[in-house]
Amino acid sequence: MQPRLQADQLRVSRAGHEVLRGVSFAVDAGQIYALLGGNGAGKSTTLLTFLGFLPPSGGKVLVQGEEVGANLSTVRSALAYLPEAASLYDHLNAYENLRYFLRLAGLRTAQAGLDDALEQVSLPAESRPRALRHYSKGMRQKVAIALALLRNTEILLLDEPTAGLDPAAIDEFHALVRGLADAGKTILMVTHDVYGACQVADRISLLRAGEMAGEFAAQNGERIATEAVHRAFAGQRAAQAA
Repeated sequence: MQPRLQADQLRVSRAGHEVLRGVSFAVDAGQIYALLGGNGAGKSTTLLTFLGFLPPSGGKVLVQGEEVGANLSTVRSALAYLPEAASLYDHLNAYENLRYFLRLAGLRTAQAGLDDALEQVSLPAESRPRALRHYSKGMRQKVAIALALLRNTEILLLDEPTAGLDPAAIDEFHALVRGLADAGKTILMVTHDVYGACQVADRISLLRAGEMAGEFAAQNGERIATEAVHRAFAGQRAAQAA
């Protein structure tokens, strides 16, 4: 079975500077794959390349076996992207945001479908009719995930998804994402949070200055050892600072 996401010797340049230098990895159905790295490591560039916003200068990226540049509309229809700050409208409530963005995608969903998606992400029923200006960041993230569920994509790309969340919201978000993966979704997340990545990911790759600098995998149902990843990440950051 082919991976749902694959980077093969991916190279990407921006403004004449090579940001990714031969990055390779693959993510299968039901997996959470975390790219871990500091600022400037190339994490967000990787996501933007999968979304087709940045063309490879070498190698290739594939989504469900399709090269991104060869069939961009098909590839994007298979993806849902959650940026660090979800682009939702503060003056609209959860239902109104979902309906608006679904219409933009050419989709319509009955009220029961909206409630089902919001129930899956554990957004309280009493919060749903309230304008998003009253929501915490964690609640906004839930609406964004509900939108991804309603679009029925098999692949989620998450960019620093827990940045700015409190510890309880982070645990709740990780439980939600883990449940989606266990139901067969494919999730690629980029983060600089070592502990969070180890809590939720099946595999973690360290990205340093655009190159893969190590990989860790969960074994026998156990979580990835935080201490080992932290040592490698701390050593990576020390090398960058030297």
